[in-house]
Amino acid sequence: MEINILKNEKNDLELSINNQTVAELIRVYLNNDDKVKLGVWKKEHYSKPIKLKIISNGKSAKKALQDAITKVNKDLDKYKEEFKKAK
Repeated sequence: MEINILKNEKNDLELSINNQTVAELIRVYLNNDDKVKLGVWKKEHYSKPIKLKIISNGKSAKKALQDAITKVNKDLDKYKEEFKKAK
């Protein structure tokens, strides 16, 4: 997976990411954070990478992204353990 930072300001972060599933997962978690004003992605053309945009208020956009990824990992670990128990 390739990720590139297109814009990196305190409350405004824009990334280029080539995985739509990951972009959507992060978007959902970002929008559950009350410090995030905007967490969206768009794909201009199927052959181009997705642009993920984060605008925050109260913490940096980079911190909001880090928090979202941490929560995703925590939930995935929880689901992994639940699946192991179901075997």
